[in-house]
Amino acid sequence: MYQLIPVAVALALLGTVSSVVARDIPRLPELPLSMAQQAALSALQHCGGDGYAVSAAVVDRSGVLRAQLRADGAGPHTLESSLRKAYTAASLKQPTQKLAELAAKDASLQGLHHMADKILLLGGGLPIMIEGELAGGIGVGGAPGAHLDEACARAGLQAILKQD
Repeated sequence: MYQLIPVAVALALLGTVSSVVARDIPRLPELPLSMAQQAALSALQHCGGDGYAVSAAVVDRSGVLRAQLRADGAGPHTLESSLRKAYTAASLKQPTQKLAELAAKDASLQGLHHMADKILLLGGGLPIMIEGELAGGIGVGGAPGAHLDEACARAGLQAILKQD
């Protein structure tokens, strides 16, 4: 019986230490599935209203796909481009159009194109910020111009930020 007391005390102390440590870790905002779906749908609807058949992808802060939609008539390549734009925006925490422009102007940044297989430096991807912290990224592909893809991504982003 006396041998169990030190074990019980050690377990009690361990529980206290882990709860203190857990409280001190900042909680990052999560990207709920419902928001990811709404962002993708709103982006598709915005582009569809302008006559563009696109795909839209939303990833979490780690670049893992949360939602992806492909409009009727959108090319099969748009799935990959929307996912890679969303991944790039989340991974590099910048709009993909801005990154594309930086890489075009500065030869030392050309390596960004080859940094990872999922990176795509082409306009149409935006980071998703919630409470000032990165929560994910949204990417759109298939409109006839990167600036149009970005406008649709922005519409998707605005749809979920209004809910906040």
